[in-house]
Amino acid sequence: MRITLCGGTGDIGEGLALRFAYDTDHEILIGSRDPEKARTKAAEYETELDSRGIETTIKGFENAMAADRADVVVLAVPPYHVRDTVESISDRLDSETILVSPAVGMQREKSGLHYNRPSAGSVTAMVAETAPEDVPIVGAFHSLSADKLANLDIALDEDTLLVGDDEDALDIVQLLAEGIEGLRTLYAGPLANAAEVESLTPLLINLAIHNDLHDVGVRFE
Repeated sequence: MRITLCGGTGDIGEGLALRFAYDTDHEILIGSRDPEKARTKAAEYETELDSRGIETTIKGFENAMAADRADVVVLAVPPYHVRDTVESISDRLDSETILVSPAVGMQREKSGLHYNRPSAGSVTAMVAETAPEDVPIVGAFHSLSADKLANLDIALDEDTLLVGDDEDALDIVQLLAEGIEGLRTLYAGPLANAAEVESLTPLLINLAIHNDLHDVGVRFE
């Protein structure tokens, strides 16, 4: 499977790229608005994986080129870049491409971080609103720590919640996510439930801040 990480040069993009390449045999492409930056980071990821005995090729391209003919495109970009990123790649997407949204809108105040709900209702809904109508959308990876993902010395043992309306797309993202060792998926309902899932992220960060914890995740029992 070909997985493209648009914004794959950032924190969550790096973490997912390394885990997918370390734990699976999928083809990984790094996308960025700056293709040279994408190529540089892809080479860095290859070097890190090679140091751990994993020989793989990770390529970097401009976002639209990276998204072209991808099976799954992960929008590993900040929420304020989600809409323009989707618009920039929309002509490379079709009904066979699954668009995955992990972004969460947050606002920092003195008391901590708070969920910043966009006008569409959730960032995932904003993706669905912006993408071509026939492109299946799945929300996933919202509550994962980018630092924990990127540190391959840390064993994962946590859940990621999936939201989506397309059963086939959900099944594929479930298989993809659970290919990462120690990661379990749970279905949280249709896209209409995305806001509830996204709002978990600032809660987890606040728990980490106020309890001097690191790399907080969630496991449901």
